[in-house]
Amino acid sequence: MLDIRFIKENPELIKGNLKKKFQENKLKLVDDIVHGYEVSLKLKKQAEDLRRKRNELSLQINELVKQEKDAKSIIKQVKDIPGKIKELEEKKQKTDEILQKLVSEIPNVIHSSVPKGRDEKENKVLKKVGKVPKFNFPVKNHVELGESLCVFDFDASARTTGNGFYYLKGDLALLNQALISFAINFMKKKGYLYVEPPLMVNKRIEEAKGDFDAFEKALYKIDGEDLFLIPTAEDAILGMLVDQTIPEEKLPLKFFAYSMAFRKEIGSHGINEKGLWRTHQFNKVEQFIFCHPKDSWKYYEELRKNSEELYKKLKIPYRLLECCSGDLGDWKAKSEDIEAYRPTLKNYAEVGSLSNCTDFQARDLNIKLLTKKGEKMVVHTLNNTAIATSRAMVVIMENYQQKDGSIKVPAVLQKYTGFKVIKKFNKG
Repeated sequence: MLDIRFIKENPELIKGNLKKKFQENKLKLVDDIVHGYEVSLKLKKQAEDLRRKRNELSLQINELVKQEKDAKSIIKQVKDIPGKIKELEEKKQKTDEILQKLVSEIPNVIHSSVPKGRDEKENKVLKKVGKVPKFNFPVKNHVELGESLCVFDFDASARTTGNGFYYLKGDLALLNQALISFAINFMKKKGYLYVEPPLMVNKRIEEAKGDFDAFEKALYKIDGEDLFLIPTAEDAILGMLVDQTIPEEKLPLKFFAYSMAFRKEIGSHGINEKGLWRTHQFNKVEQFIFCHPKDSWKYYEELRKNSEELYKKLKIPYRLLECCSGDLGDWKAKSEDIEAYRPTLKNYAEVGSLSNCTDFQARDLNIKLLTKKGEKMVVHTLNNTAIATSRAMVVIMENYQQKDGSIKVPAVLQKYTGFKVIKKFNKG
């Protein structure tokens, strides 16, 4: 969340940000936060003044006792002070708890370059890259292709687990592993440190990630435990440095992680009863950076270039889409989606998302840096998808399909698969 002192000192900036995000219903919260913060400071000062008075009176009592003078009236005053201090501290605690809830409703300050828009329909296309394929035969979607090649089984997964899961078979399963290996090797060469994270994190991590009330509906909760299955490796990497202070000279910390990810996908999109595009479980390689605040926009550009390069190497047409203010997650200062071309839709669809969350997430998790001058400040966090293999497989299958129903394997993946074409899997 935002620094409460920052809100107090910049109320008009915060209100302007709310208006740009079309959250005018939260404008009153800013005034409530400013007032509540002033009340909290006043209660803190009153308690400190009482402690000071207690110390002063204690010195007077000692002096009177030395002089063998009556100190009863002053002793009575001193005895009353602890109760008053406790009362003030309890009021401050209640005030601070209310403040925390109010501040949690305030979104991150968006970057000045973010275009104003109410929803995803007003997102801005930044550029298109790659040649859209042309086919001299009727194109099939990835479900038709996969079922005809017998390389996945949605009926079996529906029986064992339910809709939104899948079995990959034969060459398609090997293509999935090839994509993971390809992304891992690519990111390793970029100098990022490889991490295989836990597949569960606690509530504190998920709350710090942003907008927990909305996310909770999509998370798988472990019964009887303060744990959730991760919806992305981003969450586990974010939590890796909780309550840590990093020396400035060790920044940036650049990580990438492979993990399975789990999402209920409850909402307007829902899941695909058949298909790999929107599922409850999938594989993903994620990029993540902790950095000095002055460097975060430089690394935002770097993360974008990494994802673009991956899709260029796969020779998949793509476009970059900038999220407008109204479509921007409350924890983000700026965000872009990379969308790959799907011939069956004759349109582009999201395969990755880049975000600069500035200090919004790290503040909640107390992740700081120590400058060479001995000063502490909250680090910035950034993340971007490298490869979500299920969606990458969809766009590969649809863009590389052949007239006979087979699927060419992108040249860059062939050294990992050991074959050039995905053919029908022999079930016998």
